[in-house]
Amino acid sequence: MTSSIAHTHHRSQAAQSSSDVIERLKMADPSAKQTGQKSVKIAAGAVVCVESDIRGDVTIGARTVVHPKARILADAGPIVIGEGNLIEEQALIINSYPENILPDAEDVEPKTMSIGINNVFEVGCVSQALKMGDNNVIESKAEVGRNVILSSGCIVGACCQVNTCEVIPENTVIYGSECLRRVQTERPQPQTLQLDFLMKILPNYHHLKKTVKGNSTPARS
Repeated sequence: MTSSIAHTHHRSQAAQSSSDVIERLKMADPSAKQTGQKSVKIAAGAVVCVESDIRGDVTIGARTVVHPKARILADAGPIVIGEGNLIEEQALIINSYPENILPDAEDVEPKTMSIGINNVFEVGCVSQALKMGDNNVIESKAEVGRNVILSSGCIVGACCQVNTCEVIPENTVIYGSECLRRVQTERPQPQTLQLDFLMKILPNYHHLKKTVKGNSTPARS
């Protein structure tokens, strides 16, 4: 009974957080899109479609694929994305301000969002986690809050909402309408074949954002 109440409380917290994010996006300065593009750094070998919305100080590693209509918004600080990540349509990765801090507040120290390698952000998911390791999967319509740290090998199931203040242990699977948890023996396999396929196909149908010359893979923190 206590577990059920806790899951319900977590889902209600996440729903409020999600609505707050949407409101902040609506209030965002339209000019930010135009000025923010200058600080986007895309490593050679990455495939980033021009129809994606990337704002602020964003670094994208080699072999990372960003689909059309994906959004990566560095509103409250830089976002560093490692190699081999897959970011699908309408996925939202946002480094947002805490709920009690307004975007125009002074003396707010920016915090860097760090995303490791071989992570998958499926269609329509929302990720605000400031730290994410490797080989994680955030499935379609799932939401991960700002105070969540995803270690490595975790799966957040479709439509699950996680807005707790905790480190999710390695190889954790969060699933179902009650956001139940279990630990799997192996972490998800990297989407190597899918990335190879997308890197060949997407340039045939979409214009790509320019990459930086040379080997500019973001440093792992």
